[in-house]
Amino acid sequence: MGTSYTTVLARSTSLNGVCYSVIFWKSRVAQTAFGIWYFLSFYVVILLIFVFFYWRILVAIRRQASTMAAHGAAGSGTVRSRSKQVQTNVIKTMMIVSGLFAVTWAPLNVYYLLLNVYSTFTAREKRYYAVLFVGNIYLCANPFIYATHFDPVRRVLFRLNPCKETTQLHESIEMT
Repeated sequence: MGTSYTTVLARSTSLNGVCYSVIFWKSRVAQTAFGIWYFLSFYVVILLIFVFFYWRILVAIRRQASTMAAHGAAGSGTVRSRSKQVQTNVIKTMMIVSGLFAVTWAPLNVYYLLLNVYSTFTAREKRYYAVLFVGNIYLCANPFIYATHFDPVRRVLFRLNPCKETTQLHESIEMT
């Protein structure tokens, strides 16, 4: 007989009188390795991507601001002021987006990690659905974060609203 190299077996089965239609691992080591890989890939790496690309955006903004300040000596105070405002806006947005992702998806990713490392958890428990709900809060909140922090997004949203007048649009954008 040949050796099977399959590490996962997906099927329905009955354990202690309860029917489960989930993944059953052929090896505890494979399940633990998958849990660690999943946590690192879908949580830690995503946070690192957030930080890396927002850092790159900030570097580009700083480079652009220094170039603009070098070209315009007369209005350099307003250029520096506007540049500082844009940098602060990017940093705030980065912290909110990354922080909200970290807080809302941490429970689910830690749950998946524990689910695959320890055999006492199941995906059918009420706490699974609770942490899944918390993770989905990020998906709902993310568009609102960008809508409230970026002028171009705000302008488009104001233009889509037929009840707003053009003067209200300019006043609201200038106040921010």
